[in-house]
Amino acid sequence: MTKISYIKFTEEQKDRANHVDLERFLLRQGEKLLSSGYEKRLASDHSITILENQWYDHASREGGGPVSFLQTFYGLSFQEAMTTLLDGEQGAAFEPIQKNRPVEKKAFALPPPSQTMRRMYAYLLKERHIAREVIDFFVRAKLLYESAEPSQYGNKEYHNAVFVGRDERGIPRHAHKRGLFSGEYSFKRNVLGCEPHYSFHHIGTSDRLYVFEAPIDLLSFVTLYPRDWQQHSYAALCGTAEHAMLWMLEQTPAEKILLCLDHDKAGIEAAGRLSDILLEKGYSGWPRLPPQKDWNETVKARLGLPAQPPEEHPQLVAAGPICEKIAAESGRINTGRVMQQIPILLDGCVSDLRWHSPEKAIKRLAAAAALALAVVHREYRQMGKSFSEQQTARMLQERIQPHRNRSSLQKQSPKLIGQFQTILEKDRALGVRTASEKEELAALWLGFAASCAMAVVRHEAEQSEQQESKFEIKLG
Repeated sequence: MTKISYIKFTEEQKDRANHVDLERFLLRQGEKLLSSGYEKRLASDHSITILENQWYDHASREGGGPVSFLQTFYGLSFQEAMTTLLDGEQGAAFEPIQKNRPVEKKAFALPPPSQTMRRMYAYLLKERHIAREVIDFFVRAKLLYESAEPSQYGNKEYHNAVFVGRDERGIPRHAHKRGLFSGEYSFKRNVLGCEPHYSFHHIGTSDRLYVFEAPIDLLSFVTLYPRDWQQHSYAALCGTAEHAMLWMLEQTPAEKILLCLDHDKAGIEAAGRLSDILLEKGYSGWPRLPPQKDWNETVKARLGLPAQPPEEHPQLVAAGPICEKIAAESGRINTGRVMQQIPILLDGCVSDLRWHSPEKAIKRLAAAAALALAVVHREYRQMGKSFSEQQTARMLQERIQPHRNRSSLQKQSPKLIGQFQTILEKDRALGVRTASEKEELAALWLGFAASCAMAVVRHEAEQSEQQESKFEIKLG
């Protein structure tokens, strides 16, 4: 990336940059956006929504304006982001949002029904291989039907499968439309004005709640596991947001929540994020990823039909070899100068990023992770415990959580410095340590090692998703 000299931007320029119409800007960059109610979603990452000049990442629960978007997802510095949005020295910004632009707020209404459900049944039975008795159940419950909506062009009608979500009183509050054809660009969309809490669901009496991304996945799962299925509860999020899952917990006696999301990057991250939300609410969530890419692909595979295989998360693929290398290096380290070496590495990392040398920064963070792990070993040895190289690698790898590892290196660096400062303060305050204090300090060092390793894993995964990592650990 081209380096640029420091530019002092005026408050007026900052205001103009942060009022760029982010949706139009991203379209000009070649990004594909998907409609999601009044917002747009990034096709490359469904957890990120765009509305006018604002973005929000539902996975990391972070958001902001155009400048922070370019910094977070394009890896630009503040200077580069501002210059890009202001189109260089001339200061001519990309199109700003239209202030006070009216947003049409449509009242929710179910799409008009077709006179028959012939097309819908044909699609679900022949294309999706859903069991007829499962389709019949939801049709009789008035939760599934075929719509016929007039086209803007001529007399043509659009036919969709409509999955209905009803509230506590049985009133329709949500509807998800699915085009009755397959393919890369098959149509699927929530009806405008619907409330996400009430998406397509079934309430049972058991302590189990199964959570899916899409209604088709829900129907596919029940087709695969039909025994006493009506006793359990099921919810299709129609995305990956948590609203419907949390509402279902209020309506059911569920205590065991199985997160049956897609076996791909987005699904794995969503399962981790939803597990965290459940833990905050006092529940436990168990990811149950399908053997194939999703549950409908699993139905196809069971029938001997061509099916999309699972897609492993690039970070989880990269994590194994990286953690093994860091663990191996940690076993060769003398911890006598760790407190001096780590600050040098962290300062060097900040300098490397300032001068656009992320590869150097990554090597420093890998070295810092190895140093921190060496201290973990030292603390446990003093308590009469020891770990093999394989156990150490596994201990580190278990802490690599992709849904918590989405920040750029520029954002991670200050957090790492803060983590190390916490360790320093704790180390200086302890004096003669008890066993529990040693355990606590070891946990802090392990957390710091994991944070450094996560930065390395994210970078390596982005560079080469499933290729063997080429980085080397060099102590500064």
